[in-house]
Amino acid sequence: MAEKTKGSETYGAGDITVLEGLEPVRVRPGMYIGSTGPAGLHHLIREIVDNAVDEAMAGYCTRIDVTILADGGCRVVDNGRGIPVEPHPQYPDRTAAEIVYTTLHAGGKFGGAGYKVSGGLHGVGASVVNALSTRLILEVDRGGERYEMSFREGGHPDGPLKMTGPSPKSRTTGTIVTFWPDESIFDDVEFRAQTVTERLQVMAYLNKGLEINFVDEREGREQKETFKYNGGIVDYVKHLNSSKESLFRKVGAYEQAETDMEVEIAFQWNTGYHESIHSFANGIATIEGGMHEEGFRKGLTNVVNRYARKHSLLKEKEPPLDGNDIREGLTAIISVRLREPQFEGQTKGKLGNVPVRSLVERATNAKLADWLEENPKEGRQIVGKAIIAARASAAAKQARDLTRRKSALDGAGLPGKLIDCSSRDPRESELFIVEGNSAGGSAQDARNPRVQAILPIRGKILNVEKARADKVLRNVEIQALIAAIGGGIDPEFDLTKIRYHKVILLADADVDGSHIRTLLLTFFFRQMKSLVEAGHIYVAQPPLFSTLVGKEKVYLKDEAAKNAFLEANPNHKSDFQRLKGLGEMDFDELRDTTMDPVKRSLLQITVEQAALADEVCSILMGEDVPQRRHFIQTNARDVRFLDI
Repeated sequence: MAEKTKGSETYGAGDITVLEGLEPVRVRPGMYIGSTGPAGLHHLIREIVDNAVDEAMAGYCTRIDVTILADGGCRVVDNGRGIPVEPHPQYPDRTAAEIVYTTLHAGGKFGGAGYKVSGGLHGVGASVVNALSTRLILEVDRGGERYEMSFREGGHPDGPLKMTGPSPKSRTTGTIVTFWPDESIFDDVEFRAQTVTERLQVMAYLNKGLEINFVDEREGREQKETFKYNGGIVDYVKHLNSSKESLFRKVGAYEQAETDMEVEIAFQWNTGYHESIHSFANGIATIEGGMHEEGFRKGLTNVVNRYARKHSLLKEKEPPLDGNDIREGLTAIISVRLREPQFEGQTKGKLGNVPVRSLVERATNAKLADWLEENPKEGRQIVGKAIIAARASAAAKQARDLTRRKSALDGAGLPGKLIDCSSRDPRESELFIVEGNSAGGSAQDARNPRVQAILPIRGKILNVEKARADKVLRNVEIQALIAAIGGGIDPEFDLTKIRYHKVILLADADVDGSHIRTLLLTFFFRQMKSLVEAGHIYVAQPPLFSTLVGKEKVYLKDEAAKNAFLEANPNHKSDFQRLKGLGEMDFDELRDTTMDPVKRSLLQITVEQAALADEVCSILMGEDVPQRRHFIQTNARDVRFLDI
């Protein structure tokens, strides 16, 4: 047996590495921005924009301009107060602006009087962007004077902050930050316009009247957009419900402020079967909910039940309406602002401030009750929909119980038989959901039977966007999916009981295949949302082309990959074969292109912005055909939507 390698017996103080200044950020960027992939890259813009939005929330900024420069850099301009430029009291030889951009955990959000509320909790935003850029230029306008400072790779100052002359007449105060992401840090430094604009639009909705302008100056991608919503989150609810059939035209809204806390809520019901509650704290999406959502849900259930009893819409002997039934078809935005938000985890996914729950519940108990009394027609429609939902819930419970009682995939009435893997370790196990029996046969031969399972489904599954839970649970194909995955179904889905950590959708790269993928993704988002949020859903990407290089066959994912190959190999003479559907592939071809972990290309599906995913599901699977056509035409060249 080989002897274990021991560490040095002279381990001492000299073995301790001290990372100074911004070095820790460059050594471990993932700790500060999550990853060095596309999400981390776009986080840089978000950090700088969030600082500008904090100025807007403080009441000093009315306009933010975000520009992707022709050379790939990014410039963010705001007309807020401008970063302080005087020497810092604790460090008189350095200006406050320099400290903000070169020191971790330095900023105006740690108890000073600069901000009442702020999204920048940890004070690392500006300095992290500086650390991960090859170059950053800071320009500050204060008191009618312009100050400038520049930084080179790693956030090192080129020199001290200097006054360069008077500010332009159009702006006496504000901050301009221009930066270029470091290619040695990120997998790719090319910003994606749609990712940026999606975030900017949400920030404009959450900050009533704030104007956010976006410009893309890159050649061939020139684009300009302006986001400004005088209705704020009321306009946001209208936008989210625009692809759905509203139960009534009005959008309700109320707000309440107390010392160091305020809440703003907008809501509207639609005729659909899914609740869409999206919450924010100081402009940060709290995708895991938290105290503000708890307060709203509890208050909403109490208010609607009191209203139903008071107006005899619910008889005394009848049980109270369940919160889930009341929220069926509800679209709501909850936006809270508070002095010291407590987020669970660095991702800021869940709000933990207990006093916020009480504030939201009190506001809902008082203000929503008033709204229902002032809008009796809408009040009766809400209660009526909830009563119908309650009946459907009872039927769904019976169907759910029936699903539970069935032994796991006993074959009774299933559209395709699960070909399971031998491993019982979910962490290494994969489930391929395969379109059609013929493709299932090829996949069975191509798989690694130890860790890869196959579930063929016949044709297109039920569109869950247009069906209540009881109908969904009676669908044979969906019963097969539920039983195979093993965690149950929302609202009782249990992530700890899933049988596979990779659930891979395998469908043809044609129109029918795209539709099947979208139906499956809609099912997972609506009925097993935590499975998507945990990153367990993937889309296989079978290549469209193959060609011979010598005697070796090379596979190319799509037209763009084919063009890139030709550019890299201008003398290539062999023909390109367009690959057939999955069912017509030989098993070895399917294995090499789509199932072998070493060679395949998988797209992981994530839910970074739940409201956006909700909107996409509603548009692609809803009733509004013109809006669906517009969405597809708009995104036809976008690889993200082509892939899924």
